[in-house]
Amino acid sequence: MTTQHPDAPAPTAPAHPPVRRLPLWDRRFTLYFTARAVSLLGDAMMPVAAALAVGALYGVTGVGLVLGAWTGTFVLLVLVGGVLADRFGARRMMVGADLVRVATQGVLAVAFFAGSPPFWLLLSMAAVAGAAVAMFLPGVNGMVPLVARDPHRANATLKVADALAHLLGPACAGLLIALTDAGTVYALDAATFLVSAGCLALLRLAPAAPDSPPRTGSSLRRDLRRGWREFRARTWMWAVILIWVVHGVLVFGPLVPLASALVGARLGPDAYGLAVSFLGVGTVLGGLVALRIRPARPLAAGAAAMVLYTALPLSVALDAGLPLLLTAHATAGAALAFWSVMWATSVQTHTPPEVLNRVSAYELAGSVSGISAGQILAGPATGLTTPHHFLLLSAATCVAASAALLAVPAIRTLRRAA
Repeated sequence: MTTQHPDAPAPTAPAHPPVRRLPLWDRRFTLYFTARAVSLLGDAMMPVAAALAVGALYGVTGVGLVLGAWTGTFVLLVLVGGVLADRFGARRMMVGADLVRVATQGVLAVAFFAGSPPFWLLLSMAAVAGAAVAMFLPGVNGMVPLVARDPHRANATLKVADALAHLLGPACAGLLIALTDAGTVYALDAATFLVSAGCLALLRLAPAAPDSPPRTGSSLRRDLRRGWREFRARTWMWAVILIWVVHGVLVFGPLVPLASALVGARLGPDAYGLAVSFLGVGTVLGGLVALRIRPARPLAAGAAAMVLYTALPLSVALDAGLPLLLTAHATAGAALAFWSVMWATSVQTHTPPEVLNRVSAYELAGSVSGISAGQILAGPATGLTTPHHFLLLSAATCVAASAALLAVPAIRTLRRAA
């Protein structure tokens, strides 16, 4: 045994162990990345296709009802999707959900090629597709640690792919509808889900991973209760979601309908489309920054970055000129992307793998329900105040939400997992 001289300086440990870069692009992650990138492109095309194709037939109300059927079914079933992903394996559930969406989008493609689809068909297919997404999304978080040895880099890379999809998807959808027919967009969307299902089906995970044979002897209620206990036990997690619900109601939900109306009326619809593109550019940049930076306290760093999101609603509320408007959208996109990577990595690395999909379902349900409520309340709220004043409230909410995140010790002090 060695001893240290009493006058010798005590050894100091580094504040955080140095990060060792692990290989990312092996066969498993390449297949998973391809599946996500292709299906994200299809997802990004759908809002434009719905707005243009369904709106041309059934107006704004029709578009709202079709999108509402999708969102409502998702919120109702996402908790069940989390339980089933933990019980039967995330990969199995994701492949099944992709195949269901191949069917729904394929049916709509045929219907649009044949003429004008009846409204009941649009509603029912949207509801079925929403149910499929509720089975798919809870497993997305749980799959990342299974296919990537470095979840942080994987999440940042996937966020860049997501941003590029949202840059290219809407433009592709608008161009295809202008040159061909809505049926072409829906057929291409169905093809993206088919590619995704094929790539996920080729994945081979470790036998002990949550993709192992289904568990037995557990009820749906007991599984939901276990997921709730795990979610509630992590103060940093449920505190973030509570703050995020308020953010969804007052910022994310009403921002698109209000900003599109104000910017479109003042600068034209092309200006709003350009602003959304710059939001995507910022998201790419934020993902690239997240690839390089690994804060010791990821949620604190992400919360500080989210203060920059204030620029987006503030620029719209103050009728900023086009250059400032585009800069604000790019800044907001970068801030949101950086936060998203910090959040996803924290959830994946601080949650037991056997309950990760259920816990992800609870945080998804909370986040999406806030955005959905904000979308629904955006119209009635403008009857009480002007859109400009509401967006000033949104900007204040951004600052208050970031301050609230940093004020919660469990969020502020959460350290990066080794």
